[in-house]
Amino acid sequence: MATSGKVIRCRAAVAWAVGKPLSLEEVEVAPPKAREVRVKIVATGICRTDDHVLEGSFLDIDFPVIPGHEGAGIVESIGEGVTSVKPGDKVILFGLPQCGECCFCKNPDSNYCLKSHLSVSQCLLPDKTSRFTCRGKQIHHFLWISTFAEYTVVPEFTLAKIDAAAPLDKVCLLACGFSTGYGAAINTAKVKPGSTCAVFGLGGVGLSVVMGCKAAGASRIIAVDVNKEKFARAKELGATECISPGDFQKPVQEVLTEMTGYGVDYSFEVIGTADTMVAALASCNMNTGVCVVVGEAPSGSVVPIDPLLFLSGRTYKGTLLGGWRMRDSIPKLVSSYLEKKFNSDLLITHTLPIAKINEGFELLRAS
Repeated sequence: MATSGKVIRCRAAVAWAVGKPLSLEEVEVAPPKAREVRVKIVATGICRTDDHVLEGSFLDIDFPVIPGHEGAGIVESIGEGVTSVKPGDKVILFGLPQCGECCFCKNPDSNYCLKSHLSVSQCLLPDKTSRFTCRGKQIHHFLWISTFAEYTVVPEFTLAKIDAAAPLDKVCLLACGFSTGYGAAINTAKVKPGSTCAVFGLGGVGLSVVMGCKAAGASRIIAVDVNKEKFARAKELGATECISPGDFQKPVQEVLTEMTGYGVDYSFEVIGTADTMVAALASCNMNTGVCVVVGEAPSGSVVPIDPLLFLSGRTYKGTLLGGWRMRDSIPKLVSSYLEKKFNSDLLITHTLPIAKINEGFELLRAS
């Protein structure tokens, strides 16, 4: 049955309020307007950022909302003026737009976009309306893409067409988690061959950092986590050593400095706490060391850093989706995946139907 131009009724996981579990609901999804695309979501990852939404620690989120931002699917219909995709195309959706028009998008050294949630609200689509309704109420979008719905409507500049051969249930991870970690090493830190790295946090993003460090030719990759059950997977993906801070009587940054002589060349914080952000910076060498903050601390957090750590030359920097310009990079990353240049499949621990999405969050929190 043709659905183009019609309202679609489908299931979606709705967050009605902070601190409440997601509720599986029937929602109405309106047709796309100009420069918008309606996508049938085939697969979506669950990311820690989605959990931050449910906890209320993510910036400027309006409830009720449909979270989700690691989605892959098939174009169902397009609005007027859409030229980059057509119905039937496989696509990946991403929460960092690439409008191609703002000063950041025109800067080849930038992967930011002024239409990002850090600059403007993405709780409604650019025309300040929603395409979702449920029980007669307007439902807000998340990062403009809301992938926890069987159908979603997004601005054209938040998706990219990918190779038709790509398995959507696998490459959805490239929308955020894998790309963020892998790119943090490759693009943001620019890890050099033969270097020494430390990775704080071995969730999906941290393991992707490990993969990026290995791909860049790092000779020593020290993985740090309090959960030793994660060590085997980290070593499988490229970590040369694994340590748990709980095994030592001294701060972990001192342990890493002693292990390496003067500190690591590159450190990556992939947890999102003030303590680990300080430890990651202090663990890299005092002159040429580079610390990349990947973890997402709660909004309003303060990181107490001794300015003397910078005096001798350390670099402290953040990364946004691993430095990738998403519309340009996603098709290339998918091609690299198909060419087996990396194996992001190893990051997948569970596969669940949408009806068990709260169980998925329980697994995430327990990991």
